[in-house]
Amino acid sequence: MTEDTSRPSLDDLASELADAVPRNLKAIGEDLERNFKSLLQGGLGRMDLVTREEFDLQVAVLERTREKLDALEARLAELEDSPPE
Repeated sequence: MTEDTSRPSLDDLASELADAVPRNLKAIGEDLERNFKSLLQGGLGRMDLVTREEFDLQVAVLERTREKLDALEARLAELEDSPPE
């Protein structure tokens, strides 16, 4: 499973938030960036989220389940169409 590089990381988000701060407050930019990152991590940590790896694993399980279900449905249709013995 490949990582989608178009998704911003927490470091990227924290940096963007720090960059959005007015210039006269830029002197404390590094502190702000660390604080933004900490706030983002804390907020996301309280949410009921799964990791990308867990999500990808569940997608794979669902795909395999879908394939098995499709095969069973096809087999059932064959059995229903065949004449009784």
